Amino acid sequence: MVYTLITGAASAEAYRLKSTLNREGVILGDYLELPDVLVQSGKVMILPNPKNAAYTHQMLALCLDKAINRIYVLRDDEKELLLNTKQLFTEYDIQIETADDKV
Repeated sequence: MVYTLITGAASAEAYRLKSTLNREGVILGDYLELPDVLVQSGKVMILPNPKNAAYTHQMLALCLDKAINRIYVLRDDEKELLLNTKQLFTEYDIQIETADDKV
């Protein structure tokens, strides 16, 4: 199974987007603090912080490790970094989308 990652899991927008996608394999994640109970249950994952110099490589590694083939980026700081490296992700068949691009 391949997965779709929605960033910004600490926001209501992420949950709205997840419900509109209406498909299996949607994972929520955020680099902001998340409730431990959600992380431990596997309902959300902790993502790399975009302030880290290796952020894009960490996100690419995470996507490859977790079989994620699409990322919906909600936070502006993540969006800027990931859209600037979209070609790199595309080479690994990982699509970078914004909430405006929802299918």
